[in-house]
Amino acid sequence: MHIPTEMLHGSVCSVSAALAIAGIALAAHAARKSPQQPGVLRFAAVSALIFVAQMLNFPVAGGTSGHLLGGVLAAALLGVPFGVLAIALVLGVQALLFADGGLAALGANVLVMALLGAGAGGMLNRWLQQRGLSQHMALLLAAWLSVLLAAAMCSFLLALGGVADWSSVLPAMLGVHARIGAGEALLTALLVPLFAGKRSEAGNWQALLPVLGGVLVALLLSPLASSQPDGLEWVAQQYGFLRESAPLFVSPLADYNVAALGESFWSTVLAGLAGVLAVAVAGGVLAWPLHRRRMWIAA
Repeated sequence: MHIPTEMLHGSVCSVSAALAIAGIALAAHAARKSPQQPGVLRFAAVSALIFVAQMLNFPVAGGTSGHLLGGVLAAALLGVPFGVLAIALVLGVQALLFADGGLAALGANVLVMALLGAGAGGMLNRWLQQRGLSQHMALLLAAWLSVLLAAAMCSFLLALGGVADWSSVLPAMLGVHARIGAGEALLTALLVPLFAGKRSEAGNWQALLPVLGGVLVALLLSPLASSQPDGLEWVAQQYGFLRESAPLFVSPLADYNVAALGESFWSTVLAGLAGVLAVAVAGGVLAWPLHRRRMWIAA
């Protein structure tokens, strides 16, 4: 659901960027005060997992595809504030290195996928569990609703800029993303127990191995991702607002390929590996000053 720059009016980009900056600042403050602080390496590893998982577009009905947004997943594994920061970090790397979403639209994408997807979705998951819902049911419901909430906000931004009519784009976006959200819900409910680990195990390197294994598996599967248009692209095609424009700069790994290798299996894998390393390094740099105690691994 990465919104490209050409789909947004300039003023919408500015307003959403301001909201995104405020939201990230609030998340960073909350992360600094949070009693649940993942270790630096765990934050970096989970952020890398989210990045590579977003490369895996899966087919859905109607000739469309979707990918994991990962908001509720990140919030469940890292805590809500760190989950917001992880998704924002991934979006920043995607815009800078892969031309995915575009720099001018980065604020809008952070607003849609990080602040709403991870922030609101993560808080909803926590609230549902506090109300007695089982972990699996809470994850399923929160992950599905987080995708619909993100789709609704995306529709609002498109309508606000006059790109699409609200009464048309909202039902279309909710319809296609209800199906994508089902995949998000199933993946989230599957991956959280797999990668969460136990707190008693969190102080050793073995606690990171499942996450790192997931990164490796997803990286090798990334060239097999569906080439069908994602939900937003499909809606844009249907309603005639899918546009292309010259990028502000040439991204070195545009479209998740190494230019010198063309579109091939190893081109995608190497581009993904570069993204994983970039996210992991940036994640470590981001997480280190946010910890009250300088924890490398502990959850």
